[in-house]
Amino acid sequence: MGVWRAGRRLGGTGDVPAPSVPAPSERRQRRRNRRRWLLAAVATFVLLNLLAVGAYANARFTPDHRAGGRTGATSVPKAVRDGGTVVEFRGSRVDARRMPPKTIALTFDDGPDPRWTPVVLDVLARHHAPATFFVVGSQVARHPELAERMAREGHELGIHTFTHPEMTDLPSWRRKLEYSQTQAAIAYTTGVDTSLARLPYSSGVDALDDTSWPVVRETGQWGYASVFNDTDSQDWARPGVAPIIRNATPKGDRGAVVLMHDSGGDRSQTVAALDRFIPEMQARGYRFTTVSQGLGRPGAGAARLGAVDQARGALLVWAVRAADGTIRLLWLLLIVVGLLTLARTLLLFGYALAHARRRRAPTWSWGSEVNDPVTIIVPAYNERTTIAAAVRSLATGTHPGIEVLVVDDDSDDGTAEEVARLGLPNVRVARVPGGGKAAALNAGVALARHDLLVMVDADTVVEPDAIHRLVQPFADPRVGAVAGNVKVGNRRRLLGRWQHIEYVIGFSLDRRLYDTLHCMPTIPGALGAFRREAVLAAGGLSRATLAEDTDLTMGIHRAGWRVVYEETAIARTEAPSTLPQLWRQRYRWSYGTMQALWRHRRAPLERGASGRFGRRGLPFIALFSVLLPLLAPVVDIFAVYGLFFLDRYETVIAWLAVLAIQVVTAVLAFRLDREPLRPLWALPLQQFLYRQVMYLVLVHSVITALSGGRLKWQKLRRTGEVAAVQAQPVS
Repeated sequence: MGVWRAGRRLGGTGDVPAPSVPAPSERRQRRRNRRRWLLAAVATFVLLNLLAVGAYANARFTPDHRAGGRTGATSVPKAVRDGGTVVEFRGSRVDARRMPPKTIALTFDDGPDPRWTPVVLDVLARHHAPATFFVVGSQVARHPELAERMAREGHELGIHTFTHPEMTDLPSWRRKLEYSQTQAAIAYTTGVDTSLARLPYSSGVDALDDTSWPVVRETGQWGYASVFNDTDSQDWARPGVAPIIRNATPKGDRGAVVLMHDSGGDRSQTVAALDRFIPEMQARGYRFTTVSQGLGRPGAGAARLGAVDQARGALLVWAVRAADGTIRLLWLLLIVVGLLTLARTLLLFGYALAHARRRRAPTWSWGSEVNDPVTIIVPAYNERTTIAAAVRSLATGTHPGIEVLVVDDDSDDGTAEEVARLGLPNVRVARVPGGGKAAALNAGVALARHDLLVMVDADTVVEPDAIHRLVQPFADPRVGAVAGNVKVGNRRRLLGRWQHIEYVIGFSLDRRLYDTLHCMPTIPGALGAFRREAVLAAGGLSRATLAEDTDLTMGIHRAGWRVVYEETAIARTEAPSTLPQLWRQRYRWSYGTMQALWRHRRAPLERGASGRFGRRGLPFIALFSVLLPLLAPVVDIFAVYGLFFLDRYETVIAWLAVLAIQVVTAVLAFRLDREPLRPLWALPLQQFLYRQVMYLVLVHSVITALSGGRLKWQKLRRTGEVAAVQAQPVS
C-alpha cells in the first residue's frame, strides 16, 4: 500500500504520511508521547514488582517436619542438648529451659490460615486455653484480622519467618530480613512486638546439628528466643485423631511444648484432636499457657513503631495483598484468554473447514459468470518505486473491460509520469489536490466509468486472473463488497516471513470464519471490490478514522449489503521490512480499528441490517480482534513467571501445548491456502520475538486511544522488492 502525508493514509499493508505540523503542535505531540511511554514504563515496573513480591510471598513450603539426616552436633553446647526447648542467649551465656511440670504450651505453626485458624481459635476459646502461634509473615499480611484476633484473645505470637524457607540455605542478610519483615507485619497488624522465633522445619533441640546451630545462635544475637518442641503431635502426617492425641501427651507429669499446625493443609484432624486433648489434660490437672507465661519470661509488649517502622509494616502488608490481587487478576485473565482462545480455535477449525469444503465442491458457484467492466482505482502518493509494476499487473489482467484509474494525490516524485511512460491504453491518471487517501478514493469513485469498482494499493501486484475472480461474487445481487486474498510478497527475510505466516493464518482462517458468520470486518486496501451503489450507501470513504477500509466495510454491512471473501483472488503486497516500519503500520491499524469500532458503537441498538451486524459483528470483532490480542500477553507473563517461581516442568509443557495448537492452526491455514509449509520453521521464533512486538504495539494503541491522542503519520521507505519480482511466487 502507499504512503500518505499530512494526515493522509493509504490502506492495506502500508505506509503513511508524515504530517506537516506547526512546531508547537509537534512539541505538544512529543510531550504527549513521552507521557504515554512514561505511563507504560511505570505500569510495567509496578507489575514486575508486584509479581516479584507475589513470587516471594508465595514460596511453596511443606508442613514443619525435618527431612534428611543430621550433619553432626559437635558445635551444639551440652547445656542446650540436655537442657530444654526454649533457647535464649544472655550475653555470652546460653540458657535452655523447659516447661514446668503439668504445664503445656500449645504451639501452632504455619498460620494464620483463613480456613483453619478461626476454627482452632474457637476451640481454644471454648476451653479457655491460651496458645502460642508461630506465624508466617506473608500470611499475617494476607490475613491481618486473624493475627489481630490472636493478640486480642490473649494468645502469643512468634516469628516463623516471612516466607517459610529452609534458613540454613540462606545468607545471613536474608535470614535477618525474614525475621524483621515478620516482626514488622506482626507489629503493624496487632500492635505488639514479639521476642519468640521458631525455625521452619525444626523439631526438638536433640535435632540441632552443626548446620542449624549457627542459625540458632544468630537468632539469639538478634534478640529472639528460639522455641523448639519436646512433644510433636505429628499432625502434619494426618495419622488420625487418636494418634495425634497420643503423640501430644507428655510422659508422666512433665510439662511440654506441644507442636501442632493451624495451616499447611487439611487440619480437620488437628481440630478434632485439640477439642479432645485440652479437656482430657485439664482433667489430669494440666494448665495451658503461652510459652512466655509458662517460663515466667516477659511476653509480648506494645509495639514501639516509629513512623518509618509503621510505614514499613504497612508497605509489607499492602504489597503482599496487592501482589496476591494482581496474581489472582492475572489468573482470571489467563482463564479468559484460554476460553477465548479455545472458542476462537474451535470456531476457526469448524467454520474454516466447512467454508473450504463448500467452496471446493464441484457444484459451487456464485452464479452466472460476471464479465461486466471494472474500474480499478489506484490511489497514489509518491509511489514511483512501485507504481509501474502495480499498474502493469492490473492493466494486463484476464478480466474483460478493465479500466485502471490512478488517482495521483499531488505526488512530487514523478509518480504520474511513471504511469504515463507505460503507454497502456486502458490506464488513465487523474491528478487531484492533496487530500489523503480517503479523498483520493472518493475522487476515484466519482471519476470511475463503471459501476464495479476495485481498489488496489500502489505497492501491490496481482495475479493475472485476480480481478476476474474477485468480481465473481457480484453474481449475487446482495453482495456489496468482496475481500481479496492478500499475501506478503517480500518474505525472504525473517521479518517478512513472520508477516507471511500472520497473513496466511489471518486471511485463510479468520476471513473464512468472518465470511461464514457474515461479519467481515475489513476489505483490505491492497485488494477489494465494491459496487458503487454500496460505497455510496455507506457514505463513501470517511476521514474520521485512520482505518478507512474497516470503517467503509462496517458502513456497507450496516447499509444492508453482504460482504464476502474470495480466497482465489490473490494479490502480493510489500510488507514493512524493518521493525520501526512494522511498528508504525500496526500501530495505525490497531488504533484505526478501535476508532472504527467506536464510530459504529451504536449499531447494536439499531434495527434492521445495521442492528444485525452490530449485535453479531461488533462484539465478535471486539472480542477476537481487540480484547484477545490485548490479553494474550498474560500467557507469556505466566510462562516467564512459571519458569522462575512455579513448576518449571509444568510450565514448559503448558507453553509447548500452546505452541502445538498454534502450529496445528498454522498448518491448517497453509493447507487451505495451498501454501508450502517450509516458512513454518520460523513459527517458534515468531512466538518469542514477533508476538511481543505486536503486544507492545497494541498497548501503545490503547494508551493513545484512552488518552485521546492523535496518531502522527510518517512516510515509510519502500524497497520495491515485490515490484521487482513482478508477483512471482516466493516460497
